This record gives sequence, structure tokens and C-alpha cells, in this order.
Amino acid sequence: MNFQVASDPEYFDKNWNILQLAICEIFKCYHNARHLSFAELHRHAYYMVLYNFGEKLYSGLVATMTSHLREIARSLEATQGISFLEEFNTKWNDYNKSLAFLRDILRYMERTYIPSTKKTPVYELGLNLWREIVIYSNQIRTQLSNTLLEFVFKECAGEDVNRELIRNVTKMLIDLGPSVYEQEFETPFLQVLAESYKAESEKYIECCDCGDYLKKVERCLNEETDRIHYLDPKTEKKIINAIEKEMIENPMLRLINMENSGFVNMLCGNKYEDLERMYNLFRRVPDGLSKIQEAMISHIRVSVDKLVTDPKRLEDPVEFLQRLLDDKDKYDKIINMAFSNDKFFRNAFNSLFEFFTNLKLEKSLKLEAF
Repeated sequence: MNFQVASDPEYFDKNWNILQLAICEIFKCYHNARHLSFAELHRHAYYMVLYNFGEKLYSGLVATMTSHLREIARSLEATQGISFLEEFNTKWNDYNKSLAFLRDILRYMERTYIPSTKKTPVYELGLNLWREIVIYSNQIRTQLSNTLLEFVFKECAGEDVNRELIRNVTKMLIDLGPSVYEQEFETPFLQVLAESYKAESEKYIECCDCGDYLKKVERCLNEETDRIHYLDPKTEKKIINAIEKEMIENPMLRLINMENSGFVNMLCGNKYEDLERMYNLFRRVPDGLSKIQEAMISHIRVSVDKLVTDPKRLEDPVEFLQRLLDDKDKYDKIINMAFSNDKFFRNAFNSLFEFFTNLKLEKSLKLEAF
């Protein structure tokens, strides 16, 4: 250690007072702290570490940051209503910029003292303290979660809200760590969202026919895809999954079997648009296409059976064969136009129609011969 430093018992206090005042000013008003001499502050921090005062410097930094964050927490706890989220975002932005400036001032400590002692780097330390003191304050934690959810659901309901504000706050939670974002926003958000879509599904099923219901689901998916870009991409996917589960997967059989408008009604009425919409929506969920295929095969079995066993077929064999071919053409067209000529449907249909028709004709001929 330099002899002059060693002989001056007040060396650390003098230099730390200069740095502490500057740090407090940076935190208090980042924009007005630009007059501070970066070179001078960096030099003070440099010599403090060089002369083995790194531990005191780091401890003083933690204490100063902690004190400042407690002031922020008290201020936010006293803020209510819509302005809470705006104030929260402002304080976070200022604090985040201050951390970046502070990290530059303490760059020598970052390069030498922190790695050698395995201390937490300055910026990461600042995030950790913000999380523990501000985010995990019971009052702020509850208010932040409730207010953020309120904003997001207002936006989902079509109300005009500040998307940029939501994006900034959710990004802050992500920056604090995936678990923070999930606990404080994503998990409660998805739970409430799933309940909302479940209730919406029940309402639509009660008042709409199957075709109209599918149009509403399609519109809902398109709107959510356009709307939720201000959230984390992983959350966007989970939102779509929630819609698919609550509005397609869970009521799937009810929709297929809906009286007077379900899947068979669509087949009989050649409702290509409705069938195509059902195909495109059901393919998004597990076993969706399998359930449609089962319903189609079951209907074709009944239809062909009725045609082949109709006694009137003997009166005009040509008409009977034409009706059989017309039925095949009908389902060929449906598979081609509504189901994108999906091999899953095409192969099942061709195998069934050939086997079933031949079997029925064979039995019919045996009975006639007898």
C-alpha cells in the first residue's frame, strides 16, 4: 500500500464520502447527475480497490443501494390506482440507467476485486436488491400483480391501454429472472385467462350453432395473435394453448355431436367452409383430427349400409350404382376441398368405402341367390 495512504487513517472515509454522495445523486436523479465527473469518480473507486479497500467499497455500495431501494419501496407503497404502474415503470427505468452508470464507475472493481472474491457483479447485485426489496415487498407484490393483470385484461376486452407500459413492466420481470416473471405475472395471468375462455366457450355453445361457434374461436385466435406481442414470446404460445384447450379440445365431442349443426350435419349439407374451419381448428389439438375421422367413418358406414341394403336398389341397378358413385364423389370432394386432401382422411376413406361396399354387395348377392 502507498505510504501516504497507509499513514492516513481517514483515507477510505474521505474517498468513500465523495463516492457515496455521487452514488446517492445518481440514484436520486439520474438525469441531473450528468454533471458529475466520470473520470474523477472512476479514479476514486480505482485507488480504493488498488489500496485494498475493495471490501469496504463493496459493502458501502450494498448499504447505499439498499437504503435507496427502501425509499423507492415506501414511495410505491403510497401510490394507488392507475398511476401506480406508471410510477413503478418510471422508477425502474431510472434505477436501471443508474445501475449501468454505476457499473461503469466501478469498472476496475468489476474486473479485479469482484471476480477474485466471487462477489455478485454490480448490475446483477442491483437487480437482486430490486427484486428482494421492491418486488417482494408484500404490498407492492400484490398491487403490481393485480394492476398488471387488470391492464392486460382491459386490453384483451378491447379497451385502449398503454401497451408500451405493459411491455416495459413485463420485460423488467423477465430481466429479474424467469421464475420472477412466471410467479408474479404469467402463472396467475394464465389461470385467470383459462377460466375466462372456459366461461366464454360455455356461453357460445349455449347460444350458437357449431358453425358460428367455430367462427368465434377462429376470430378469437386471430385477435389474440395480433394483440399479445407485448408479452414474452413463451407466454404468447401459452395463451394460444389455453384458447385451444378451453375452446376446442375440451368441448370437442360436444361440437362434433351438436344437434342439427354438428359434424354430420355439415357433411350432409356439404358445408365446405364449416368443415374446413373445423378441420383447421381441430388439427391444433391432440386427437382432434382422429375424432373427426371417427365421426366421418361412422357416418359413411351408416350411409353406405343404408344404400346397399335398400330393397329398391333391385328395381334400378344402374341408379343404385350411380348413387353409390355419387356418395363416393361427395366424400372425395369433401376430403379434397375441406380437409386439404389429407392422406389421413383419404386413406381411411378409400379403404373403408372399398371394403364396406364390396362386403355389403357380396352379402346382398348371396341373399338374392338363396
